[in-house]
Amino acid sequence: MATYEYRCPDCGRFDVHLPIGTATAVGECPACHRPSPRVFSSPYLSRVPSVVAAALTREERSREVPEVVTSTPPKRRAQPPHPALPRLPRS
Repeated sequence: MATYEYRCPDCGRFDVHLPIGTATAVGECPACHRPSPRVFSSPYLSRVPSVVAAALTREERSREVPEVVTSTPPKRRAQPPHPALPRLPRS
């Protein structure tokens, strides 16, 4: 089964699972039953973790309106080593 993506003019994007090669150019929206055109997209990009999706969105926005950096980020404090580290074998 393959996942095909369609875009309803009213409800937005939705996925349909069909056998490979059987998707039509227009599908029916499951919510409002309007004809919806098929959207060609990269596989599984709509199912990325929210952190990755936010980074991709920020990257797309920066193409047109780049973020301006006004200062360097603050230095991180060094974290103490893990308590189990001295007990690890050394080679």
